[in-house]
Amino acid sequence: MKKVLVATEKPFAKIAADNIKAIFDKAGYTCVFLEKYTDHQQFVEASKDVDAIIIRSDKANQAVIENAQQLKIIVRAGAGYDNVDLAAATAKDVVVMNTPGQNSNAVAELAFGMMVYQARNQFNGSSGTELKGKTIGIHAYGNVGKNVARIAKGFGMNVKAFDPFVKADVIQKDGVEVVESIDALYSSCDYISLHIPANDKTKKSINYDLLSKMPATSMLVNTARKEVIDEEGLKQILAERKGFSYVSDIAPDMVAELKESFGAQCFFTPKKMGAQTAEANINAGIAAAEQIIAFLEKGDTTFKVN
Repeated sequence: MKKVLVATEKPFAKIAADNIKAIFDKAGYTCVFLEKYTDHQQFVEASKDVDAIIIRSDKANQAVIENAQQLKIIVRAGAGYDNVDLAAATAKDVVVMNTPGQNSNAVAELAFGMMVYQARNQFNGSSGTELKGKTIGIHAYGNVGKNVARIAKGFGMNVKAFDPFVKADVIQKDGVEVVESIDALYSSCDYISLHIPANDKTKKSINYDLLSKMPATSMLVNTARKEVIDEEGLKQILAERKGFSYVSDIAPDMVAELKESFGAQCFFTPKKMGAQTAEANINAGIAAAEQIIAFLEKGDTTFKVN
């Protein structure tokens, strides 16, 4: 009997976990849950005899992969997969997948929740500003970016996007203006919604030079990864421009310093919140379970990332 480990330091919602278990029960698989664990070694040990693993933000590192003698597939329930050691997985012929699109609306809605909160001066009673008529730039037009564009138009915003990996006509069909360079995007938008992955090319790419091209009273919204931000550059911009603000659901490494120095110019959620909705939990969890079964039973590698 095939065995699946669902390792979630931040557990799925109960309804999502129940759905995952039901899918594996129907397929004749054993499904075990490791939830709210406090030591990564617990994850390593739990992986020993499993054929498949589902994770959320958990670290499927080399230790996990090498200890899992029967492991064939890891599915990250979400879009980003930088928490999986792809090299270690590939070396052991372990397939790694994500579940693109399942959390996209939840992340996009969170971006706008933070934008409204910040635009209204964190609801402190003073007069803020409206989103209507402002221009938002979407940096990376994937599943989340498309949802950001849809919601932005509902707010009456002007919408631009930059993504060299998406054909211009795909973006234009959504009524979004295509911008030909990152510099042009940042210099022409009141808001930037950031959705790039963290990799060797993007880490610290959102730096002082780029941020200095933004209008004086502008906002950077990051629901992607903290590693793409050059924090020293961000600190310098916040110091020079009192009208600039930064909001994110991933607190930076220098979070205490930024809060102390710049106060209401910044806002950070207590933890990564993009996928923290019941709907996203259910969608991503079910997708992960179904992808594991499709791979193990039929060899389907549709969402393979390594």
